[in-house]
Amino acid sequence: MKTTLLVLSILGAATALGQTATVISNQPVIMHVSDHPMQAEQHALATEHALVGGGSDTYTYAHGERPLWEFGPVSEPVPLGDVARAYRKEKLSAKKATKILEKQGS
Repeated sequence: MKTTLLVLSILGAATALGQTATVISNQPVIMHVSDHPMQAEQHALATEHALVGGGSDTYTYAHGERPLWEFGPVSEPVPLGDVARAYRKEKLSAKKATKILEKQGS
């Protein structure tokens, strides 16, 4: 009975405090943004400059196919099963520990 009364009194105090606490006003507040003389004004673009070497008039265009030998050797993918078998063989042939400690420290 005492615990129920204590819980109800704490709950009542919390709700009363929640109703009397100050809240944010619901009145609209107009926000003024300060003006800047260069804001949203049209002006000329910067001059064009090359990103990769050469002058501003350097422009290259190539058309055609590159020979296959320029791309290097073609590698054949190894199947996943072969990789797993090789890993298993390597694991079985790995050197095992010869000395086993049953209890470390005292």
